[in-house]
Amino acid sequence: MRILHTSDWHLGRTLHGENLHAHQAEFHDWLLDLVVARQVDVVVIAGDVYDRAVPPVESVRLLGSTLARLAEVTTVVLTPGNHDSADRLGFGSALMRAGVHILADVPGLDHPVQVPDEHGEVLFFGLPYLEPDMARTALAGEGQLPLARSHEAVTRAAMDRVRARITTHTEAGEPGANRPRSVVLAHTFVTGGQSSDSERDLTVGGVDSVPAGVLGGVDYVALGHLHGCQDLSATVGTTAWYSGSPLAFSFSEKNHRKSVLLVELGEPGQVSVERIATPVPRRLTELRGTLEEILERAPGHGEDWLKAIVTDPSRPPHLLERLRARYPHLLHTEHQPAGRTSTAITPTVQRDADPVEVMDEFLAFVTGGEPTEAEHQVLEDAYRTVRTRGQEAS
Repeated sequence: MRILHTSDWHLGRTLHGENLHAHQAEFHDWLLDLVVARQVDVVVIAGDVYDRAVPPVESVRLLGSTLARLAEVTTVVLTPGNHDSADRLGFGSALMRAGVHILADVPGLDHPVQVPDEHGEVLFFGLPYLEPDMARTALAGEGQLPLARSHEAVTRAAMDRVRARITTHTEAGEPGANRPRSVVLAHTFVTGGQSSDSERDLTVGGVDSVPAGVLGGVDYVALGHLHGCQDLSATVGTTAWYSGSPLAFSFSEKNHRKSVLLVELGEPGQVSVERIATPVPRRLTELRGTLEEILERAPGHGEDWLKAIVTDPSRPPHLLERLRARYPHLLHTEHQPAGRTSTAITPTVQRDADPVEVMDEFLAFVTGGEPTEAEHQVLEDAYRTVRTRGQEAS
């Protein structure tokens, strides 16, 4: 069986104000072509399909169109992430067309989607994002106290249910038949995974991760939440991967090689994973240096999405205008004067401080250098003009 593993589409997300909808639509077209070309049997989407609980209308329409097109050529299994609303994403799961399965029900997470192939049954289980404060009661045994308030406790309970269900299916099989193989979609932060700054913090009680060993005992774990593609098989104890997001959502992801994963399940115990690079709409580049140094590098990066960190001692005049003239896709600019030590606390203004001195200090704080005599004179003249007009008005 061929399974395409993807996650973290974040439909509706922007990148420093840049609307990514057109690029996300292009990825969906590419994904559909890949599914057809590689004869994929099941597409699994491990959470964060939307970027927020109430997504833009254009994102809802895109997802609906994509699921409908995929359902014509393959089976789709998806589960909500921490950005999605499980209730909203799963409200129509009972009405979905054949071939699309939304696994958003926490109490029913041990009820798998069953897909057969020549080696027997493959059981697909969906672990939506398990918010401890909500799942600790739903996953506790009947008449039992709520579970501990942690990601580990609720995920361990969920996996215990999954493994028990796999055992039931195995025992109910025909004598001599292959045991059922199992795939778990889990949207969580597994200990040992490498994060970026575009994932939403999952911390509860100071702990945001799930020990890797909690997820063992199945044939493949399709992970979602972290945006970098990475193999956690060695720590989980079974084949387990984060597919990562298909697009970059912050400059911390500029070095990611965005991918989807083609997973092949053979007979029980036979699992192989192939990384397939997704289309890159535009490179993300971070350049640091003086304004002139950054401008000089435009021939190699003029079409990139750019983060510019300008290190001139004082803020160059017309900084943004000059950068945008050479870098039309400039997204973020910072002025960090070379050699300046960062100050975590903004200078405090005393009530009896001289206003011109306050302006001098502010200019020094912003530019990283003491005001010149000319700059000081401009500030002093401006203050006197405003004060004189105020006195005349009174």
